[in-house]
Formats: sequence, structure tokens, C-alpha cells
Amino acid sequence: MEPIQGRREKSMFAPEEEEDFISTMPDNVLTNILDRLPLQNAARTSILARKWRFKWTLLISQLVFDEDFFSYLRFTKAENPKRVIGRILLQLRGTITKCVLEVYDDELVVNKDKDVIHWISFLSRKEIKDLTLEHCNETPYKLPTHLFSCLELRHLKLRDCRFNPPPTFHGFPNPLSLEVYGPDSELGGVITLCPLLEILKLDNVYKSCKVKLDEIARLENLKILSLSLRNLDTTMNFSTSSTIIELLGSLPKLQELELNFLGCKLIEGVANKGLSIAFPCLMALKLSCIDLLKGMKLSCAFELIRSCPNLQTLEITASNSRADSPTQVVQVDDYNTTGLLQLRSVTFECLKGSENELRLIKYLLACSPFLQKIVIRPHSSSTIKPYEKLKFASKLLKLHRASPVAEIDF
Repeated sequence: MEPIQGRREKSMFAPEEEEDFISTMPDNVLTNILDRLPLQNAARTSILARKWRFKWTLLISQLVFDEDFFSYLRFTKAENPKRVIGRILLQLRGTITKCVLEVYDDELVVNKDKDVIHWISFLSRKEIKDLTLEHCNETPYKLPTHLFSCLELRHLKLRDCRFNPPPTFHGFPNPLSLEVYGPDSELGGVITLCPLLEILKLDNVYKSCKVKLDEIARLENLKILSLSLRNLDTTMNFSTSSTIIELLGSLPKLQELELNFLGCKLIEGVANKGLSIAFPCLMALKLSCIDLLKGMKLSCAFELIRSCPNLQTLEITASNSRADSPTQVVQVDDYNTTGLLQLRSVTFECLKGSENELRLIKYLLACSPFLQKIVIRPHSSSTIKPYEKLKFASKLLKLHRASPVAEIDF
């Protein structure tokens, strides 16, 4: 009997005949996949097939050396992290657009500052666009000069680093966001050289660092601003609430604003007289560490809220001042608005049940017909007696019954 001639089907166990759909994907798709993997997993793709041996070194565009990365090295008992990072950088052949580098004292050897200089120098030749450098050390790290040659930078985030640009530095022409946490004495000059900034977040915990509001007010493209008021240059008389509002009012595109009042001392201004300045684009306002028992700071909060006719989200976190501290009563009647607020969501944190806080809540409930949710969380301090919390809650309940609010969480 003659064998039947027919077409032999492909074996599912013959990898040389099986189509590799992943390998045939465009490079930009593969880059997107590799960038979403932890760095150690992206490097492991080199064992998938012969054609994948060096693919990750050519296509990966993002490097993340964060706490998870160092935890993985500790778990696997790998060699010194500095050597691992150095070997990874030496293997890379493509463009690196984003890098996250968190440098901890116990992770690197004595020469870690020298190592960071080499790594920044490497990234400056890779067209880096997004850089996060967190030093995490009591001693501020002086940024290497190589950083100021990264003219492709668009997003820069620094922690515990100190700017010291060379005389030839004329600014970053392309940055859209700048986040600085920690000391920096030369930051003001750098801000003025970044006219395209849309996001600026400054939280400098050192008293020696001062930022001038007029330098921030020049950023006409700014959309998101987070600022610690304790670092304002009071020698320029920018410590009155009215002056702060006036200068922030020069930012026509501002959509989100966060102000930290920790350590801020406001002097008497014209806040109680009412200002005609408005933030028409501001949609979200967050006030942190604000002492609502102080009349000047509560007046500043009222003025900011009144100046935002289209505000939809409001978050207020009270300071940790004692609940039994003397209260400077502020009359809400002095803050009647010409129109209604557009608030949808309001959150209060660390409230102590003071009369000023109740006045503020009553004001918001009365002027916010579109309010959908208000969250109120009391202060956790043991100095507040349980019956005081119950008394405060009962007052809020009366306000709630008289208003169309959808939800109150207390």
C-alpha cells in the first residue's frame, strides 16, 4: 500500500517553525513593554531567545533604581549595588529618556558622590528628558555640573540636592515640571531661566532657603504650584496674605494650588477688606498645616476660597496646634461672596471643633449648592476630650440637615 501523500502539519513542539509574534512587534511597542517591567525583569528577557540576548540593552528607555530595586538586590544577595548599576549602564546602547535614582547611604560605598557624577555624566549623553535624583542624606548633595548640560530635560525632581550652576548656565530651555525637596540657595535664579514651566513644587525644609514670590509670578505658563510659605523671602514684604494672593493672581493659567503654612507667620494686611483678584482657572486648592485658630491665617483661607469662582476641589489640613489654644475669632459676615461657589468636594483633616472651623464649614455649605461630598476628620490628639468631639459632631449634623450635601464622613 502506497503511503498517502498529504501536507504535513506544523508541530506545536517545533519552536523553529513557530511564529514569534512578540519579536515581530515594532520597536516602539517593545520599548513600551520593557519600560513597564522592573529593571531586573527586563534584563531577564535576554534568555528568551538568541535574538533577545541584547534586545533590552537597545530598546529600554527608562531606568528605575528605587527602593524596590535595592530591596531585590538585598534579597538575592547580589554584589554591591554600585557595581550592578555600573554594569547595567555600560551595557545600554539606546536612548535613555527617563531615570529614577534614589541614593541611600547604606546602599553604596564611600565614593558614592563620585559614582553619581559618573552616572549623571552618562545620562547627559543619552538625551535624558525625565530625571529623579533623591539623595536621602542629612548632608545636601551638590549637583554635578554635567546635569546642567542636559538641555533636553523636561521633568526634574530633586531631593536633598543643592543647585550650584556654572556661570555659563543659561537655564533649561524645555522643562515643564520642576520639583525640589530640601535645601537650595540658588533655586530662584534657575526658576527664572525656565519660562516654560507648567508644574512647580517646592518644599524646602531648611530655613536658610528663601524663594521670592515675584520670581514665581513671572511663570505665566504655570498650571500646578505647590509651595511652602515658610521659605518666602520676608525681606521683600511678601508675608501678608493680600500680597500673596495678588502675586499668585498674576498666574493666569494656574489650575492646582497647594500652600503649606507650616512655620509661616503672616502679618496684618488688607485681607479683611476683600480683594478683587480672581483665579478663574483654579480647580483644586489644598491648604496644609494651617492654624485655623489664628485670625490672619483663617482670613487668608477665606480670601483664597473667595478668589476661586470655579473651584471644585478643596482640601484643608489643620495644624497640630493644641485644641485649647486661644482662638482669634473671625466674623464670617465679612466674607459674603457676590456669587455662589462651584465646589463639588471638600475635605477637612485634623479639625479640633473650634468656632472658627464651624464658621468656615457653615460658610462653605451655604455658598456651595453643587457640593456632593464633604469629608471631616477630627484631630487624633488626646487633648480633645470625647464629649467635645460629640459636641462638634452634633453641630455638624445640624449644619448638614440644613444643606443639600450628599455625604458627610466624620
